[in-house]
Amino acid sequence: MRVLMIAPTSFFSDYGGHIRILEEMKALGELGIEVAVVTYYMGKDVPGLDIRRTAPLPWRTNYEVGSSRHKLAFDVYLAVKAIREGINYRPDIIHGHMHEGALIGGVLARMLGVPLVFDYQGSLTAEMVDHHFLNPEGMVYPLAYRVESIITRRLPQAILASSGQAAALLRDRFGVAEDRIYSLPDCADALQFDPARFGFAAADSPLRSVLGIPRDVIVVGYLGLLTDYQGIPHLIEAAVFLRQAGEKVHFLVMGYPNVDHYRAVARHRGVDDMMTFTGRIPFEQAPQHLAACDIAVAPKMSASEGSGKLLNYMAMALPVVAYDTPVNREYLDTLGIYAPPGDVTALSGEISALMRDPARRAEIGRRLRLRILERFSWHNAAERIAEVYELLDKIE
Repeated sequence: MRVLMIAPTSFFSDYGGHIRILEEMKALGELGIEVAVVTYYMGKDVPGLDIRRTAPLPWRTNYEVGSSRHKLAFDVYLAVKAIREGINYRPDIIHGHMHEGALIGGVLARMLGVPLVFDYQGSLTAEMVDHHFLNPEGMVYPLAYRVESIITRRLPQAILASSGQAAALLRDRFGVAEDRIYSLPDCADALQFDPARFGFAAADSPLRSVLGIPRDVIVVGYLGLLTDYQGIPHLIEAAVFLRQAGEKVHFLVMGYPNVDHYRAVARHRGVDDMMTFTGRIPFEQAPQHLAACDIAVAPKMSASEGSGKLLNYMAMALPVVAYDTPVNREYLDTLGIYAPPGDVTALSGEISALMRDPARRAEIGRRLRLRILERFSWHNAAERIAEVYELLDKIE
């Protein structure tokens, strides 16, 4: 079976939905399914993956993470490239990531007479609002919402929902038929993200010496995009709170963009000496960096987007302090340490309480890794995707 994925992003980059695309391609390949992906011209090549890139825009060599007016031009290029590759590749299935990928994929699927699978990671309009690209009270919002509704209801024959919350949105808000929605939560590579690979406790991590982090502090780790809607300002305020409480803590903040901005904010708030901003971390180095942490934190407040970083925290046996959202509950269940969304004081208090209880940290971490092994395996997820492919292929 041949599958053509359409990814309206610069695949591969070391964050978010890119991890899902990467792991799906690898796991499907292990099942003998031939997969190629059409994507923007930037991004890192990955050995063993068939990545087909657009031509570069002549007037722009980079673009913002998330919503941007420049993405419209990128998506025109992507559509042209996808049509060319589709005609030559002759796929049995089109697999569209994100709404732009589903829209382009829907047109291509009809041209080729094959099914479209939509890999759904959250609401398009909600993401645009989160990125401050769209005003929910503005005149454009109803049009954007209508376009999102058409993409989700009319184009795909099957939708892979990355969380129960995403499935509920599709069903209750957009009226997608239940029999077209298939649950496919994000997963983790428990072999790559395995604390047993590192023969040391977090306090003895060589990385702490490299980064100048004292051995005798508790390290709270965050790995992901650095944006306001991901809650990075809340991490800085949590550091302020914990400093005032006299706690021996250090925040290891791993990711990009806006690194210089948040460093400046931390400096202004007087906590730059207890926060290390590493910048972009290559995905293959993420386990090593997480192995230097004692606690992981997830301050994202979005109710519609997935939160795949939690799975890697869990696989590394890290206890997780997070805001209490449906997506976080779906992954962490009763093992999460929760604070009300947006309540920095409560978030800081939960971090402080966990810092003082090493036995609790170890037990929660152990149980979270076991949960990954039992419920969030990419091999099992690939088998689920393959079943959907086979079902649609028979129908066609």
